[in-house]
Amino acid sequence: MVDEVHAIDALSYEQRTFPPSTEFKANAIVSDQSLYLEGERDFEAYWARHARELISWAQPFTKTLEWDLPYAEWFSDGTLNVSYNCLDRQVLAGRGDKVAFYWEGEPGDSRVITYLQLLDEVQRFANVLKNLGIKKGDRVNIYLPMIPEAAVAMLACARIGAAHSVVFGGFSSQSLSDRINDAEAKLLITADGGWRRGEVFPLKSQADEALKSTTTIEHVVVVKRGNNEISMTPGRDVWYHEAMADADAVCDAEPMEAEHLLFLLYTSGTTGKPKGIMHTTAGYLTHVTTTFKYAFDHKPDTDIFWCTADVGWVTGHSYIVYGPLANGATQIMYEGVPNFPANDRIWQIIEKYKATIFYTAPTAIRTYMKWGAQELAKHDLSSLRLIGTVGEPINPEAWIWYNENVGGSRCPIIDTWWQTETGGMMITPLPGVTVTKPGSATFPLPGIGAELVDEQGNRVLSGGGYLTLTTPWPGMLRGIWGDQKRYRETYWSRFPGRYFAGDGAKLDSDGYLWLLGRVDDVMNVSGHRISTTEVESALVSHPSVAEAAVVGANDAMTGQAIIAYVTLRSGLEVDEKVLREHVAKEIGPIAKPKMIFFTPDLPKTRSGKIMRRLLRDVAEGRNIGDTTTLADASVVSELQRRASETPTED
Repeated sequence: MVDEVHAIDALSYEQRTFPPSTEFKANAIVSDQSLYLEGERDFEAYWARHARELISWAQPFTKTLEWDLPYAEWFSDGTLNVSYNCLDRQVLAGRGDKVAFYWEGEPGDSRVITYLQLLDEVQRFANVLKNLGIKKGDRVNIYLPMIPEAAVAMLACARIGAAHSVVFGGFSSQSLSDRINDAEAKLLITADGGWRRGEVFPLKSQADEALKSTTTIEHVVVVKRGNNEISMTPGRDVWYHEAMADADAVCDAEPMEAEHLLFLLYTSGTTGKPKGIMHTTAGYLTHVTTTFKYAFDHKPDTDIFWCTADVGWVTGHSYIVYGPLANGATQIMYEGVPNFPANDRIWQIIEKYKATIFYTAPTAIRTYMKWGAQELAKHDLSSLRLIGTVGEPINPEAWIWYNENVGGSRCPIIDTWWQTETGGMMITPLPGVTVTKPGSATFPLPGIGAELVDEQGNRVLSGGGYLTLTTPWPGMLRGIWGDQKRYRETYWSRFPGRYFAGDGAKLDSDGYLWLLGRVDDVMNVSGHRISTTEVESALVSHPSVAEAAVVGANDAMTGQAIIAYVTLRSGLEVDEKVLREHVAKEIGPIAKPKMIFFTPDLPKTRSGKIMRRLLRDVAEGRNIGDTTTLADASVVSELQRRASETPTED
């Protein structure tokens, strides 16, 4: 029997360093340690200053933080409106003609929307919501493709004080009905369909199916996008364009209490029931506005920002809608997939709109690696000046590829760590200050407290441990909708006095943080706690490998065995034994995969997340669970076939 272990093994560290260039540093908004020092001196005063300087208030606040663990209230006696901060004040400042969104549809259609036009659309739709009986405190579900109306709907809800609950358009009807029922939503906003891979995927029919098992929805607003045939229920369903034509043009932004519920966003739970994460008004807006400005070194007069996330995820909430618009940013929004009509669509869009800041997921970067650098060479990417990653840890080899091929070895990379629950970025470089290391999110942002601890809650100063947050922050979740007991148990019970993020990390000798992914994805191999992230990084560091996913499968000898699924770069091959030895050389023999399956693709959600749960099912020969959120369910069937034909490695 192996001894119990109390931390996560730190198997390897990347030593390469990349300081900001002299030119970038000279023009950066922040180029010294002043913000860090300010945050360390008094994190409450740090956030209060930014709340006053970056946010417009109807009633200024006098209270900064009221903290009764685990409940926080930020700026509680102030009032403001999020929609006003994103739109009205930009127009009042003379930026009405400035482009808010360059929208690109997958078939090639496009729209240019200014701040004045966006404000007009939001005011009209806010009146549509009012006309349909929506009032302050109600909940509204949004189930749309990546079209501008998604942002309009969110901002219109914020304008009148209705909390929105956005459901990713790739989710099933069951997922939608679960979220409607939990929030007791009164209204649903959807579309006939949206474009994906050159075809229209239906949304209204999915919504109709979901509504069969709900009781609270009174009206459904339908945006015409796909022009696919749908059914409309008289008295319940209304067309967006028809309702907008009849709506008044003016809807004043109503001041909201600082702690008024802005939105619910559901994230998966270990019990199978999604958790409705609650985010409120003033603290959240302060957090995303501040972090957008500094992390992206945003210059509102010259930058064109593109975050490739979907508004159905928190990244889309914080760094497509609220953070950028509150900073007066000009953005790109794209409806479709990165390989329609060809593998260079992303680079074609960057060239077309001359994007200067690009923010995407490591999963996407590894896919671009697989397709090859020749796709980028077709386009001029010289407009880019800063690039970033979000969603999961990035392995060093993908970081280097991103730096060289997308950033042209001139663009700082911000590797960002945060969660649905944190609201906004927590750990990331400041691009004009931080010397980066490939694969490290580096340091907590100013005003953020983060520490690693071991199993007993003792602070870890080097090596692997559990990532915890030690002080309240403005964008933090305010609880779980309808289940505050679950909120305490999920986030605050493991390590008393600390928020436990659910992620593992390691600290190197320079104090850099390296995220290791969910602790659920840590494998126990012969008593060693090994992160899937480290083994995946070692595999992808081989020049033939584009992408890898690793899971732990039950093993009678070692407790768990490491099973790897590998996708090779186009036109390249490598022997399984060569890869196993490569991992042993990179991080040690204990981390060698027991088995490696070569596959043309990995099971991913439509947001690009690898579904390791399904890979564990394949590895252990179990029945496959729900696959409705997969981008391509046939990938799992192919993996099962290959697993059944593969002999066990001795």
